[in-house]
Amino acid sequence: MQTKDAAVQKATEFQTLTLITPTADISVACHGGRAKCLQRMIRLGMPVPRTVALSFDAVHDIAAGQVPDTAAILSAFDAGQLVSVRPSSEDPDWGGPGAILNIGMNDDRHRALSDTLGAEVANALYLRFIKTFAVHVARLDPDMFDGRDNSEATLRDALAAYEDETDEPFPQDPARQLAEVLRSMARAWEGTTARLLRQAKGAPADAGLGLVVQEMALGLGPDESGSGVIQFVDPVTGLRQITGRYQSQAQGRAALNNGAGVLFLTCDSRGASLQERCPDLFAQLLHWGEISRQRLREEMEIEFTIEAGVLKILDAVRVRRSSRAALRIAVALAEDWIIPREEALQRVEARALTELLHSQIDPTGPRDLIARGIAASPGAATGRIVFSAAAAQASAARGEACILVRRETAPEDIRGMHAAVAVLTERGGMSSHAAVIARGLGLPCVVGVSDMTLRTRDKMLKCADGRVFREGDVITVDGTTGTALAGAVKMLPPALDDTFRTFLKWAEDVCDIGIRANADTPADAQTARDFGADGIGLCRTEHMFFDEGRLTVMREMIFANSAEDRRAALDQLLPMQRMDFISLFEIMSGQPVCIRLFDPPLHEFLPHDREGMRELAEALDLPLSDVTRRVEALSEFNPMLGMRGVRLGITVPEIYEMQARAIFEATIEASRRGDPVVPEIMMPLVSAKREVELVKTRIDAVAAAVRIERGVDFNYRLGVMVETPRAALRAGEIAQHAAFLSFGTNDLTQMTYGLSRDDAGKFMGSYVQQGVFPEDPFHTLDVDGVGELLLMGAERGRKARADVVLSICGEHGGNPESIAFCRAAGFDYVSCSPFRVPVARLAAAQLSLEGQGASVGRRKE
Repeated sequence: MQTKDAAVQKATEFQTLTLITPTADISVACHGGRAKCLQRMIRLGMPVPRTVALSFDAVHDIAAGQVPDTAAILSAFDAGQLVSVRPSSEDPDWGGPGAILNIGMNDDRHRALSDTLGAEVANALYLRFIKTFAVHVARLDPDMFDGRDNSEATLRDALAAYEDETDEPFPQDPARQLAEVLRSMARAWEGTTARLLRQAKGAPADAGLGLVVQEMALGLGPDESGSGVIQFVDPVTGLRQITGRYQSQAQGRAALNNGAGVLFLTCDSRGASLQERCPDLFAQLLHWGEISRQRLREEMEIEFTIEAGVLKILDAVRVRRSSRAALRIAVALAEDWIIPREEALQRVEARALTELLHSQIDPTGPRDLIARGIAASPGAATGRIVFSAAAAQASAARGEACILVRRETAPEDIRGMHAAVAVLTERGGMSSHAAVIARGLGLPCVVGVSDMTLRTRDKMLKCADGRVFREGDVITVDGTTGTALAGAVKMLPPALDDTFRTFLKWAEDVCDIGIRANADTPADAQTARDFGADGIGLCRTEHMFFDEGRLTVMREMIFANSAEDRRAALDQLLPMQRMDFISLFEIMSGQPVCIRLFDPPLHEFLPHDREGMRELAEALDLPLSDVTRRVEALSEFNPMLGMRGVRLGITVPEIYEMQARAIFEATIEASRRGDPVVPEIMMPLVSAKREVELVKTRIDAVAAAVRIERGVDFNYRLGVMVETPRAALRAGEIAQHAAFLSFGTNDLTQMTYGLSRDDAGKFMGSYVQQGVFPEDPFHTLDVDGVGELLLMGAERGRKARADVVLSICGEHGGNPESIAFCRAAGFDYVSCSPFRVPVARLAAAQLSLEGQGASVGRRKE
């Protein structure tokens, strides 16, 4: 008589199945992750029911109509044994068809179980299998099999309904049942819908599916019997915590989800816990849980069945976890010497760190969605709606959290953004003003909410579903998912604890490219320092002029009629600028600080409505007609390509001279108080070598004058912000006069594409969907077009000046893909928003560990 193992061996010869034993040839690449995990569990001595695995090739053949000898498969188990079939894909996140239990259940088996377990239990088993088979294999309407009880009459009705719909009796042959189940699951995996869904999760189009056939542990019968799941960490926080569910006289995960008769593994008022009822069995689960953690090197959720007081472990899967839980688990495993630190760094997705830096909406709570847009800056916040910067400041003064809602933001809204807890705009994309500033401030921000109708004059917004919200109404903005919700919701606080700092320190130890921050204020600089930035790669000085006390002086300078009058106005700003820079230098404690000279067009500092111009005329004691003429004279058809950046510095040199003096005087003072400072001064929007020569001459002259006046020597470095295609193409001659070239990829992308970053959000989604662009080029660096300009500029710059420092300082600087490009191109550092520094640091560390790109080492500056 043929033994079970001999039957398996015979089947294996025909490549249909492999009995999972400690020495069987089982691999993730051929049989999937579940099959391999079960083998590891068997090797650890866990009480796993007898299981056989079908390979990817075997399942593919089944989908094509080549069904194996299922009688031979069943002969691997005891006669009359019920079995289950579960999917085993290469990555569990790719999903797969649901498990099907109790295969082999038929009239004969029903009678036998009625004798041993009782009619009601036997009826329940049979009914469950009939419904599962009918719905998932025969594809019948599930409503036909929704019996209210487990009576004999309900069972007869279900069998009759199946026969009526299929014109044949419910199959009684276990081999035929198994064949139909295998065929259904194999074809479901290879269907178009399933393929598209798993491709969206990162699976290749030809990803294979394995299947495991396992003897059933019923979880029913005399003594203690039932089914449950247990895990040993909180899936949201990652803290050690035993949680789970156990239901007596039940089987499978589905039975646990109905909530009826559930006994929690931890003590609960609804009944005694499993720990109290069966302490020995509970101790076994704890033992196998710790073994899983130590030997499988992961936090696992264990699915188990107890049958007549005997524990069976059916499966163990990686605990699903939030980003904050993923980080805490990785650090804990490394600190317990279960995995090396390098592996812990690789286990956390770099982008996922953004969820730890900000408050997040608790995933377990309800959500009332009112609007959807582009997720421009991560985090979540709740507050009352305001429609202007002034209203936001007033709300903050009252101590009330507010959400600034605008059609789009402009520089004059910055003070309102500082006062708000989140920003929501009708227009804009990933590189719009609102998005860039919000990321720098760490504010949750959603832009491009095109289905929202905003009426600022009436102080109301109307959502796509017709609901109307007015100023003062409470909403929640989720910048992580790009949504807005009605009312307040339950929040999770930022997770900037010792575990986070430990993890970031490990990343810093292996990171081989500099990570700086874009910081415009002392608060930004302190945030950058707290996150371990290597310095400031971009300080946008124009943001300093929008403060209430400075804006009027700035406007006086704009309305000055001579260089002397402009200098007189700027002399009032000089001490303010000097204190700004002293604060930055002291916070950064000798780390490099790169200050971009004044960049925006002057009209941004002037009002554009009649009321604002009237107020300005009163403040400057000028006729309204003079103000109106000046505003009109400064207006431009395309201001972003007009009188701004270095062009303004050359035609109105007094601005750059004042800023240079403030920088040098701050350098002397900060160096006297603490660490020596070597400031970096960057010229924006350069296109020609002569521009650099003219500005450099003036700045050098200011430096010489300050040295003579103060009697103190100091060093500084002059560089160029490469934002125009011509600057990248002529980088060789520009680098002759520049100690560094910092590529501003925001404007460079805009000018390379001839595309407004503020308006691109209107059609970018459609372009990406139709394959015009693979990604939004303002969100992900275009390595083919813009990247070629970067490579050309870097190569030509270093050819002309070998020691020139190369970097990028646009929003792309925090993206893992951009960092990979910069490492490969030999750039010295990247600079990004302060709250993206940890993301960039981890991405660079992971790239270093993977050996991708050119490992240039960190330049000591």
